Amino acid sequence: MRYLKAVLEHPDDLYPLLKLKMAAMNAEKEIPTEAHWGFCYLMLHKVSRSFALVIQQLETELRDAVCVFYLILRGLDTIEDDTSIDTMVKIPILMEFHGHIYDPDWHFECGTKEYRILMDQFHHVSTAFLELNDSYQEAIEDITMKMGAGMAKFICKEVDTIKDYEEYCHYVAGLVGFGLSKLFHASGKEMMYPESISNSMGIFLQKTNIIRDFLEDINETPKPRMFWPKQIWSKYIDKVEDLKQKENSRHAIECLNEMVTNALVHTEDCLKYLSNLSDPTIFKFCAIPQIMAIGTLTLCYNNIEVFRGVVKLRRGLTAKIIDRTKTMADVYGAFNEFSSLLRSKVNLKDPNAQTTISRIEATQKICKDLGTLDKKKSYILGDERGYGPPLLAFLIVVLAILYVFLSPSLPNKASI
Repeated sequence: MRYLKAVLEHPDDLYPLLKLKMAAMNAEKEIPTEAHWGFCYLMLHKVSRSFALVIQQLETELRDAVCVFYLILRGLDTIEDDTSIDTMVKIPILMEFHGHIYDPDWHFECGTKEYRILMDQFHHVSTAFLELNDSYQEAIEDITMKMGAGMAKFICKEVDTIKDYEEYCHYVAGLVGFGLSKLFHASGKEMMYPESISNSMGIFLQKTNIIRDFLEDINETPKPRMFWPKQIWSKYIDKVEDLKQKENSRHAIECLNEMVTNALVHTEDCLKYLSNLSDPTIFKFCAIPQIMAIGTLTLCYNNIEVFRGVVKLRRGLTAKIIDRTKTMADVYGAFNEFSSLLRSKVNLKDPNAQTTISRIEATQKICKDLGTLDKKKSYILGDERGYGPPLLAFLIVVLAILYVFLSPSLPNKASI
């Protein structure tokens, strides 16, 4: 019923959702038969289904390199995230991880659920890594080494200042953006981009995740994890965990809005990077996460639910982003739409309102100056033409029939 209600509330989600489901089924059918590659692609689908669907569209050689790169960094991230590992054990592993990727016998017990499986059977990832060409291996090892060292540094260092925040995001995500640029260049399909712009691509995504995942991080057991810089939250509250308290809702919202405003500074670099990509599959691979990031920031802005529960884009909207992102015009259109929606949520009494508006307007100016925006077209958020009563009635009947026949709580289908 929840799925039926969601589709009825957003009927233009239905077609993209069906396409996304079919794409997921087709992608799973194309998982390689070799044990190590089969494991890699199966794990990719388990730890990041949306990412797996986009990566599946890349040319085979580059797709394999990006898949392995992602899983290696996911392994590194799993070690960093596991708060049950003693610090004196964790730091050397993070520092030496780049060497372990060359060892097809190495594995390490940590993480939970699918992440534990990844680490228990990491030898499959190493075996796949050793089959990549040298240029891919060198790029992956270089980024893994730098990221591991950065993670180790912040195991014993708090994110106090905005400078610390930028540095941490660089280590765990900006380097990913730079690493992907190196892989794209090694494939011969793209030029090598300046590290600063590649860095912004990763940092924009990381800051979005840090904002969205506040509650999950601070409730982490046995030890909370917090990446919101003290230089920001201390303006509004004495202890960062007090942002969860209902009596501090106004201060929590103001702090949240400053965090979102801080992230918006990267949009210009992200749009510049995307506009220079030439390969259509690489473009889509890079563009979709960026649009989802600006959409998630829009959803989080001024939203107290960030401190109460899970906040994320609905599945149907994600499906539309994946389906409709094909050209740079679509990116400009989507960024412009989400920026407009974000602008409508700004309360002029918010202490950072003018800075927020300024950054939103800077993003919209780029979209309007460089993009060919069709005022009659909705790029992401909805179909201007809407759906007429006959089509809505048809959708209701179809979905009702599917619900009756697929619901496990109803009587046996043969007796209906």
